[in-house]
Amino acid sequence: MLRPRAVTALVMAALLSTLASACADGSGPAYGKGDGNGGRPAVSVVGSDHLGGAPVHVAQEHGLWSAEGIDATVTIQPTGRDALNAVLGGQAQLGVVGDLPAVTAALGGRDLRIVADLSRFSDWRLLTRTDRAVTGFAALKGRKVGVPQGTNVEYALSRMLASAQLTAADVTIVNLAPNQVTPALARGDIDAGVTFPSFYEAARTALGERYAELPFTGYTARTLLVAGPKTSDEATAAVLRTVLRAQREIGADPARARQAVVAQSKGALQPDYVDAYQPRYTYGATLSPELLTQLEEEAAWAKAAQGLPGSADRSALQRYLNPRPLTAVDPAAVTVR
Repeated sequence: MLRPRAVTALVMAALLSTLASACADGSGPAYGKGDGNGGRPAVSVVGSDHLGGAPVHVAQEHGLWSAEGIDATVTIQPTGRDALNAVLGGQAQLGVVGDLPAVTAALGGRDLRIVADLSRFSDWRLLTRTDRAVTGFAALKGRKVGVPQGTNVEYALSRMLASAQLTAADVTIVNLAPNQVTPALARGDIDAGVTFPSFYEAARTALGERYAELPFTGYTARTLLVAGPKTSDEATAAVLRTVLRAQREIGADPARARQAVVAQSKGALQPDYVDAYQPRYTYGATLSPELLTQLEEEAAWAKAAQGLPGSADRSALQRYLNPRPLTAVDPAAVTVR
């Protein structure tokens, strides 16, 4: 006759065997356990750029996730670099990040997958002061330039310099957080700076009559959706379906979409800025040869400028693309081969 402890052990063993079988044959939860909210599977998404990632914020504000049967948790980080670190560290399954952080992670051999190019933006500004006489990019030689390193803003600066046949070696780079560029300019600690567009108006206000800027359209920043190594294609496809639904809402009612982004920013973005700049973004989840070409160019720059390891070869970078989820949702959006 079995003792009570032995009976308990046998019951537990049977339960564990059943759970293991369910996971092995795919009958268990496909992408995260539900949190009790109607039994919907949970997916975590970390964002950064509110305008580049506007479809994610519209989906959150308009309650679109539940239409795809998922319970999404959306958190925000100050930069795409921080959002990427959250994905790589396992704090989120998917992340909305800039192109350069994704490239540097790939060169470092980190395990991530680029699943969509969500938006494009090319209306950049070099911020400066009238008393520094920076009237062209060539005038940056020998100057102090503030920039949040490790973000796509740093690559934008590299393209500005290259347009005047300069490199980072020709200037003094000062690594600043995005919100520190404007105060540094106001104090005179730097001669010029490049930061996220959401800080342009703050710089104009802080500097007043001393404010000056140089427009630059020679770099198209891409906002990417990336997935961590343990994120299933099914979860990613569900998020992409929601993103596409949000993109349609942006196209159908741009004003309402801008209101959603302002609300989701929790005070970080002002309505005037969103009204002015969101129309300058081109939205549409794609995986294209143009994206791969840009990743290749950025990888070559990152290796030369930052001494990063890894291969900048096109075929090596293509292995970091996972077209399966987007192909399942919108086959015509995947043109990279």
